[in-house]
Amino acid sequence: MTSLIAVICSGGQPGVDRGALDAARDVGVTIEGWCPVGGWAEDLPEAPGLQTDYPELRETPSPEPAQRTEWNVRDSDVTLIIDPVTDTKSSEVSPGTALTRELASSFSRPVRTVGKGDIEDTVEWLRNQGTQLTVNVAGPRESEWPGAYEASYRILGDLLRLNAGSQPSASA
Repeated sequence: MTSLIAVICSGGQPGVDRGALDAARDVGVTIEGWCPVGGWAEDLPEAPGLQTDYPELRETPSPEPAQRTEWNVRDSDVTLIIDPVTDTKSSEVSPGTALTRELASSFSRPVRTVGKGDIEDTVEWLRNQGTQLTVNVAGPRESEWPGAYEASYRILGDLLRLNAGSQPSASA
């Protein structure tokens, strides 16, 4: 069986981004993405920043996080937004999450908001997008949504286990 997800792409901010990168790394899925110059992250503002723990991330020329967000959307097949607000008509929790959604639209990239109860539906949605996908994962930083890392790690872990043909954890 061909896997749906070949690569997880994210920008490495503490919260959803790192939860996704760590979940992918833990199950052996390739990780990549863009980060601001110097490896800047909210909790790692000094170079080499993120690149100490995530050398797979490449630096954008700009220190502005918006360029990282744009390039991660641009270089992915689809975007998954992990957010405590799973109703896409609701207001966004994070300005970065709202920007991600706008950029996905401008690049004509499919985007889906995922919560912990949406695993099987999301796998089906991914099947409709193709195989060997590069999946950008975005969502709030830990400072905007306490618990974002754990939620992202669990949700992505369950998606990736289903991607590999196993069952999700009981916590999903």
